[in-house]
Amino acid sequence: MIEDRTTHTSLHHARLKACLFDLDGVLVDTAVYHYKAWKKLANSLDLDFTEEQNEQLKGISRIESLNKILAWGGIEKTDKEKQALATEKNEWYVAMISKMTPSEVLPGTVAFLKAVKEAGYKTALGSASKNSALILERTLLGHFFDEIVDGNLVSKSKPDPEVFLKGASLLGVQPNECVVFEDAVAGIEAAKRGGMKAVGIGSPTVLMAADLVVKNLDQLTVRQLQQLSEL
Repeated sequence: MIEDRTTHTSLHHARLKACLFDLDGVLVDTAVYHYKAWKKLANSLDLDFTEEQNEQLKGISRIESLNKILAWGGIEKTDKEKQALATEKNEWYVAMISKMTPSEVLPGTVAFLKAVKEAGYKTALGSASKNSALILERTLLGHFFDEIVDGNLVSKSKPDPEVFLKGASLLGVQPNECVVFEDAVAGIEAAKRGGMKAVGIGSPTVLMAADLVVKNLDQLTVRQLQQLSEL
């Protein structure tokens, strides 16, 4: 039976060659800053903004996030007004992340990125954030990535797979040779739509569509990545 499986594996499963990482909630935790900035904006519009609502904004673009907040408050704004509000929120957010330090990198991130690079995997960042370069600079993680695909390079938000497909293309690998690391449901869906393996960072009950779920990268090994190729 094991022999059959081996034959099956070689015929139907691609060996994983590349790791594509989301940024917020996977490598660093900037969610708290997004929350504070969105809350400040909502409060300026006389709206309340809860942590539960903030969860629903994970992995989607700035304008989509703003549209949700306005809809919750029953507020209508013109496109020009929305742009101004989104810009204001981003300025507050950038001011906060500009003070980030390497101490805000999530547990196990540096060790895992080192292990992945040493094992020969190609790496790319795949994030909706337009501020990813600043965050990577502040946290000293930039040198771990062969390519950076962020909100400045793509136009479609997750669950559209554009950000990950672009990453695979830049790395010169096929989608089925990639594994995506994500903390958001929309991100896992994007990976799956793109024909990639997905590792969820967070809760198994939330990230049910992932091939494997762990709490943090410190619970992952390169061996587990090799085993993912066999799924």
